[in-house]
Amino acid sequence: MDMLIGGKHISSEDLEDVVNPYNGEVIDTVPIAHRQTVDLAIAEANNAKESLCEMSAFKVSNKLFNVVEKLKANREDFAGLLTSEVGKPINESLVEMDRSIETLKLAAEEAKRIYGESVPLDAGLNGKGFFAFTQRLPLGVVAAITPFNYPLNLTIHKIAPAIACKNMVIVKPPTEAPLTVMKFCELLNEEFPDGVVNTVTGYGSEVGDHLVTSPDINKISFTGSITTGMMISQKAGMKKVTLELGGNDPMIVFADADIDKAVKGVINGAFLNAGQVCMGVKRIIADNEIAEEFAEKLVLETEKLVMGDPSDSKTTLGTLISEKAAMQVEETVNNAVSDGAKILTGGTRDGAFYEATVIDNVTPEMDLVINETFGPVAPIIRVNDVDEAIKVANETDYGLQAGVFTNDYALAMRCAQEIEAGTVFVNKQSTFRTDNMPFGGFKSSGVGKEGIKYAVEEMTKTKLIGLNLR
Repeated sequence: MDMLIGGKHISSEDLEDVVNPYNGEVIDTVPIAHRQTVDLAIAEANNAKESLCEMSAFKVSNKLFNVVEKLKANREDFAGLLTSEVGKPINESLVEMDRSIETLKLAAEEAKRIYGESVPLDAGLNGKGFFAFTQRLPLGVVAAITPFNYPLNLTIHKIAPAIACKNMVIVKPPTEAPLTVMKFCELLNEEFPDGVVNTVTGYGSEVGDHLVTSPDINKISFTGSITTGMMISQKAGMKKVTLELGGNDPMIVFADADIDKAVKGVINGAFLNAGQVCMGVKRIIADNEIAEEFAEKLVLETEKLVMGDPSDSKTTLGTLISEKAAMQVEETVNNAVSDGAKILTGGTRDGAFYEATVIDNVTPEMDLVINETFGPVAPIIRVNDVDEAIKVANETDYGLQAGVFTNDYALAMRCAQEIEAGTVFVNKQSTFRTDNMPFGGFKSSGVGKEGIKYAVEEMTKTKLIGLNLR
């Protein structure tokens, strides 16, 4: 599949295979862009500014709604492609499609709500006699650098609000899974002027770095690792940035919790998309009083998961993005066992598959829970009281989302206030997200917020206009 730049399909002498992680088959090839191709995309995006800004909000909204209908009509085809390039079960791919359609619809609605406000200058010294108001204006060109785990939905979270407020976009899709994103951008290009939407494929060391440092890019929206996010923040200069850098999300289960509900939360939170979820349940902090019962029930439910062909609707656990990724998870779990942790179920790798694994006797000092383990692993850390639970929850560089299971709402509110995370859910796992909510973490989990309304705020600049009426 070729890149889309200025409405034209652009290839390269250098190509990269896109491989199905389940069977190792090559699905397609994509070009490897170099600096001159990125420069062309930047020039085409800036050239489209006038034609996009001339469009009314009504027209932008309608065109986004047109793409919603096209995405609906192609839902199954897109889901099949997602499953092929990512290795997630087809039912999970269909859910991603439904969320993507919803996210795009929210952006189409938000295109009509780019509001300013009146400002009472007479509330300040010498302000009497003025009438002032603000406008929200597009930034210009937004570069979206997107991850492999939810390639379509997370890309739409970046480029749909950008277009809704009349920014042009350049998308660098993930090298491992670019096809669904590129196919979606073709749909957008059918509705919007050439150059409004562009795709460049290639490596972050060249394509991503050039986007970040170019003076003709106005904003970077990135989802990925802390290491890359830190490099972007250092190189971006005066550009606005939104960085979503992952999570090491805790789920606390207190003694009075509904154990069955908490177990279900782990199944949905630790093993979704083979654990490759930034807001997945990465650390289970269980009160000693119920830890044994909780672990036994969790093992029983985990062993019901069906690992197999992701295209089979009966499969509930697919592959990781690659065999290399599965090997990294395997090594991390084996190191934890060497340090005294105990595997209760799972713990075996087969190619790019890694079994759903429950591991007990984990301590906060183990690498398994110090760093984000991007795989289907549910580590149990046992604690004695509330103070210890909150302390362990906060012992991480991350602060994306968290879940607390308890029927004591005074305790729940204490946890909600003291846990250092962008979102805390009570009696729900950290993987819960609606596409209209503000999404973004504290500490090293990132900077800025996604969620359509909040992304629009991040992708506009505010101008004040003041009229002297005296």
